[in-house]
Amino acid sequence: MSRLLVAATILGTLSSASLAQEDAKPAEDFDVVIYGGTSAGIMASVQATHMDKSVVLIEPSTHLGGLTTGGLGWTDSGNKAVIGGLSRDFYEAVKQHYDVPAVWKYEDRAKYSRYRPADDAMWTFEPHVAADIMSKFLAQAGVEPIVGVPLATKDAVEKEGTTIRSITLADGRTFRGTVFLDCTYEGDLMAAAGVSYTVGRESNAKYGETLNGVGTRWNTHLHRFVRKVDPYVTPGDPQSGVLPGIDPDGPGEEGSGDHRVQAYNYRLCITDVKENQVPFAKPDGYDPQQYELLLRNFEAGDHRLPLKIDMMPNRKTDVNNNCAVSTDYIGMNYEYPDGDAETREKILDAHETYIRGLMWTLANHPRTPEKIRTKMSRWGWAADEYVENDHFPPQIYVREARRMVGDYVMTEHDCRRTRTTPASIGMGSYNMDSHNVQRYVTKEGFVQNEGDVQESPRGAYQIGYRSITPKKSECTNLLVPVALSASHAAYGSIRMEPVFMILGQSAATAAVFALDAGSAVQDVPYETLRERLLEDGQVLEYAGGSSGPVKRLTGLKGIVLDDTAAEKTGVWLSSTSVGPVYGASYLHDDNEGKGEKSVTFTPELKQPGTYEIRLLYTVNPNRATNVPVQVVTGREIERFVIDQKKPMKPVRLMLAAGKRTKIVVETTETNGYVVVDGVQLVPVNGEK
Repeated sequence: MSRLLVAATILGTLSSASLAQEDAKPAEDFDVVIYGGTSAGIMASVQATHMDKSVVLIEPSTHLGGLTTGGLGWTDSGNKAVIGGLSRDFYEAVKQHYDVPAVWKYEDRAKYSRYRPADDAMWTFEPHVAADIMSKFLAQAGVEPIVGVPLATKDAVEKEGTTIRSITLADGRTFRGTVFLDCTYEGDLMAAAGVSYTVGRESNAKYGETLNGVGTRWNTHLHRFVRKVDPYVTPGDPQSGVLPGIDPDGPGEEGSGDHRVQAYNYRLCITDVKENQVPFAKPDGYDPQQYELLLRNFEAGDHRLPLKIDMMPNRKTDVNNNCAVSTDYIGMNYEYPDGDAETREKILDAHETYIRGLMWTLANHPRTPEKIRTKMSRWGWAADEYVENDHFPPQIYVREARRMVGDYVMTEHDCRRTRTTPASIGMGSYNMDSHNVQRYVTKEGFVQNEGDVQESPRGAYQIGYRSITPKKSECTNLLVPVALSASHAAYGSIRMEPVFMILGQSAATAAVFALDAGSAVQDVPYETLRERLLEDGQVLEYAGGSSGPVKRLTGLKGIVLDDTAAEKTGVWLSSTSVGPVYGASYLHDDNEGKGEKSVTFTPELKQPGTYEIRLLYTVNPNRATNVPVQVVTGREIERFVIDQKKPMKPVRLMLAAGKRTKIVVETTETNGYVVVDGVQLVPVNGEK
């Protein structure tokens, strides 16, 4: 299915001439030429017109708004206090839309937890609502986008020295400008202009980081195989070859860089409202081999629902990747960043076919566990979304493609605030987030995923102006607010839609100052830029401070066992989000798979006696209040229940010597997150 099926209905009425193939015409002149109608490109267009400049916005596909209008309604925002300017205006407009009772067609507004009447903004929304708001922003600014026409395949950029003079589109039209912005996810204009960029993961050594490169050490996350699954076409026979998507040459040396790109998917809008549903159908080109890993994983005993279903208003969703085999089409996008139109089209079609087939498989395949099929029977495509594209999102989630290499590269040191970031033009705060990058065969002969990283920066951080400007020796009138200069690790945090809107607005502001001064974008005086950004409501530093380093629990008496010394059943995730933490991190059950998970400690007691037993965990309002714990001594079992919203009062028990004592933490029927950081046994009455 062609990506060019999404027509002008996405954002209201657009000029039919913008979709027509025309003969070459005299060049059209604009102050600011913006290539890429993502959320960043739209905000950049609005800002430049607010500053009284002529603007043209060009989107190579027929979809405007990028992921914001393309299904990503569950806003990955981090600290919402640092979202300002036009970005904040967008989310305030979302709230104003849902303030109207009549728009709640399929749901009682009072029952939707993400709608909070007293809030100024709202962070979850239906796709068509985002599209309507973006359309209004453009209409109010007087910007009529050109859609469906990409850059020409040859001689697309005319440069004079380091200055771009014009760009030419595939239909022959040429646009001259004083300043250009590349607001595409792919960095296509940047690349065509001869600006340095990279694709894939740097090694950790390149910028002195810890989260880049190959990282099998991070395989403690949710999105991995937790059962032993055979990777071969014929189980047990390496000579038969590996199943689709598995790299027989992986994973590579730990911490080393590679060409691999984190997985893409589509963010799906489905619904459980029967009168607004279209059933999941088996797509043309369905290949059973693409789902063999999924089915083998089920048969190995992993019965987790492999979808992250986040509820939007009106009983719709934003569905994202989850667990070992899900909507992320791992390993199938490596050629996308530098691919030509034909290559990208094949990749996009393959992703859509795979995901449509995945949804059908989960709902209908006889090898899918009955409980999964039962859960899926609730859902279908939202009939009133993406009608022109058979209810499927038109925008693939390009989580990472080309990344510019400028004079300043944002790294995890900026995200962690261990160095000072110069000339802030906005802030980020979300996790340094990479989805899986590859599937490989372990030394033991089983399949495993690699590349998923979820590391909190523990506070908001600044994004520097020089990270969106190319090297001055390469281009002096181009700004790149989306495919900006950042390492793989840092880009994983920066790449959030609210941040792209912030950076698009800041880039347009800088472009206008460069235009007015007749200077290179690299020479825009920061104090002048900063003054205007603040005037426009941008947040450039956060007065609330940061979370700082992880607080550690030290000086504990008695026998103390960390969670790393325990035997674990089921999938437990590691975290340091709430302190104080004993050891490197604590475990939590992700509030899922209740009854399928447990943690067992086996303390070695040198002598019998009475001990005070404390389970170590971090207190938080989202914790379970009914965590069952068993202390097994020989044939005797003592049971008690812990409220993890409160500190634990120690339990006194007589314990025998030897290795017969087991302390078992369970998750059966618990009503919140279960956290296990360790266990402490302190002898009573002077016993040692």
